[in-house]
Amino acid sequence: MTDKPLADRIALVTGAGRGIGAATAKALAARGAHVVLTARSADELEQVEDAIFAAGGSATIAPLDLTETDSIARLATAVAERWGKLDALILSAARLGTLAAVPAIDQRELAQVLTLNVSAQAALIAAFDGALRKAEAGRVIGLTTTVAREPRAYWGMYGASKAAFETLLSAYADEVENISKVRVALINPGATRTKMRARAYPGEDPQSVKPPEVVGERIAELLVSDFSTNYFERIEG
Repeated sequence: MTDKPLADRIALVTGAGRGIGAATAKALAARGAHVVLTARSADELEQVEDAIFAAGGSATIAPLDLTETDSIARLATAVAERWGKLDALILSAARLGTLAAVPAIDQRELAQVLTLNVSAQAALIAAFDGALRKAEAGRVIGLTTTVAREPRAYWGMYGASKAAFETLLSAYADEVENISKVRVALINPGATRTKMRARAYPGEDPQSVKPPEVVGERIAELLVSDFSTNYFERIEG
């Protein structure tokens, strides 16, 4: 197999400014994909882009706020006009929100979490569905969490948003399975060394959990292989 198995493929990674999103973007670029990097912080995206270029890869940055659906539509139009297709959509961006008992959840914050973790994801799928269908083998990979399937005290807000996200993505997987070559996967990265993890577990030794590069490499490997739609995997370690 060539050392650039993703050559000529276009991949869009949300939340690409840091953590798992950044690690995934670098792993995809290392395998030859041209990666479109999205996140709110242009500075963080530029650092990831510089690292990709330094390693011999290629990328385009697209700073945007995913809660502004007009921005998503504009990005989809730009991708379609420049490349005519999208081979992979990696849905990494998410908001944790405050960990709190259900009666104590702030309703305004709940709305913000649902907007990014659910509504924006639906907008991304809608905006890029056409470009994914034009690819030879379009792939959508969404990042989820254990608490989406195993509710836990104080994680109700985040867990509920991710449970809704899983339902949304799984429904889309069923819808496209028999009418296109688009395939969908959900990846639970497990305990990973990210800023979100540090916020949720402030007393934890970061070195006791795996780095985001492990998850990024696994996602890149998945894109090189075939998998059935509605594929689910939890990454251990």
